[in-house]
Amino acid sequence: MSDAADAALAAQYEAYPYPQRDPRDEAKRLIVGSPSHLREVDHWIFGAHRPAARPLNALVAGGGSGDATVMLAQQMATARREGRVTWLDRSAAARKVAGARVAARGLGNVAFEEGSILDLPGSGLGPFDYIDCCGVLHHLPDPAAGLAALVSVLAPGGGIGLMVYAPHGRTGVYMVQDALRLLAPATEAPAARVEIAKRLWRQLPETNWLRRNPWITDHVKGGDAGLYDLLLNPRDVAFDIPALAALLDGAGLEIRCLVEPFRYDPEAFLTDPRLRERIADLSLVQRAALAEAACGNMGIHIAYCVRKGAVPPPPAWDDPGRVPVLREVDGPKLAASLPPDGVLRVGFDGLSVPVPLPRLARAILARVDGARRIGEIADDLAANGVSREAFARDFAALAQALERVNRLLLAAP
Repeated sequence: MSDAADAALAAQYEAYPYPQRDPRDEAKRLIVGSPSHLREVDHWIFGAHRPAARPLNALVAGGGSGDATVMLAQQMATARREGRVTWLDRSAAARKVAGARVAARGLGNVAFEEGSILDLPGSGLGPFDYIDCCGVLHHLPDPAAGLAALVSVLAPGGGIGLMVYAPHGRTGVYMVQDALRLLAPATEAPAARVEIAKRLWRQLPETNWLRRNPWITDHVKGGDAGLYDLLLNPRDVAFDIPALAALLDGAGLEIRCLVEPFRYDPEAFLTDPRLRERIADLSLVQRAALAEAACGNMGIHIAYCVRKGAVPPPPAWDDPGRVPVLREVDGPKLAASLPPDGVLRVGFDGLSVPVPLPRLARAILARVDGARRIGEIADDLAANGVSREAFARDFAALAQALERVNRLLLAAP
């Protein structure tokens, strides 16, 4: 299934492993994000029903320089979770970077495999409980074949975290790519093409749409690897929501969650009653497509997916024995930072949405520490004069509000 563009892509990632990373930085910070954050995987893929004691066998398909591999493996190690993360990529240069990052952290739960995701069927790898495929499908000669290969090694009850490019938020990217095909043809050496791309970027007039797009910054902040991947990539296909849904449907998958969920709900920012009447008649995919088209700022889509008909039961927010967790946020600090009017303002890529929180939000969040159970939080507040009924009502409202912004989740049991 290889073609000239595929060969050029392979050469690109040997010359410029992506994203551009320095293993020495592992001593300073852990890069986190979506998909494949362990708390998101527990919550969105497994509905927070898969026991934490059960080993997790994960695959990072198209592992590149190691962001998802390092994040998930480190989170598993920190939480003392059994299992393994397998890095898979065909770039020896990327493996060198990813391996150095893993070694810098002393992680012993990572395995490395060099190869293409298209060779997964019959490879003997897997099955995998969770598969990450971030920024890969949109570069393949046949994205459907790539997704089918992933599904072939997906364990029963497992799920996949995907990231693909989205068209509207990438306004300007393809115009500059067109220009560079004329000025820096693929027949030239990668370093020469990068040099010409930098010169063009400095000279582009203010009317250029990429200059007007504040949400795409890889060519500015991502080093030479980021610039090459964005502007000189030999194949770059963007998927709007209907196209992504069709791709998943063809592979026997369905969307469990689009991240962040509120961004794909047009009612988050369309308040006109007549518009909402019409929104009510739309399917979930249509609602998400409307949000994408109306906002215009989505440069990528992140989706957690499971096999059709295998969606897990919803997280048990009403179970007093479950543990609520915040994703990369400290509960007491969040509680202290809530504005006096109780409305949390959440922003993504220029879109700011008000999230009204219930009266007890501050008191509840101050007690969300990743260890206390819902029932224990209720007991503590009851000892301070809060009725059980008031707690149940406000906790449910808080969970609904913060789950949809991917901030408050349930831990694995």
